[in-house]
Amino acid sequence: MTKRSSIPIGAGLCGLMMLVASGVALADGNPFVGVWHWNRTESKLPPGEPAPVDMILDFSRVDPLHVRWSVTKTNAQQLKSTTTYDTPANGEFYPIDSSTTAAFHLNGQTLDANFKGPDGEMDTMHCALSANARTMTCSGTLTATTGPAETYVDVYDRQ
Repeated sequence: MTKRSSIPIGAGLCGLMMLVASGVALADGNPFVGVWHWNRTESKLPPGEPAPVDMILDFSRVDPLHVRWSVTKTNAQQLKSTTTYDTPANGEFYPIDSSTTAAFHLNGQTLDANFKGPDGEMDTMHCALSANARTMTCSGTLTATTGPAETYVDVYDRQ
């Protein structure tokens, strides 16, 4: 079965995504822009998926035209790797690396993301901010080319 880790932003984009204003207006006015830390305790991974040691999402731009973010993951050996993504946010699929495409759509206080992996697997997530804009919850579904769909929840706290 295909695991979320085969889709770069998954396992944390599935990381997708980390964003919200802490009650103070942001320079660009978007509540999703900011640094988000994955909350291991509150998140629910798909069965059999290994949890990352740590993950940070940093959204520098989220608007109806564009999404720009980076994902920093820490592995079991405490080595960090950062990948930066930059794509239109018009709901159409665009490449985010050599084997994965993504589509984003901003709808007020929610952000929808869809990822297509190299083997046809899909990661579809819906991210929403808490009332106080301090927590982002991304509910997702992984659909492999074979086997049943799996659901997950990634929770992020604003840094």
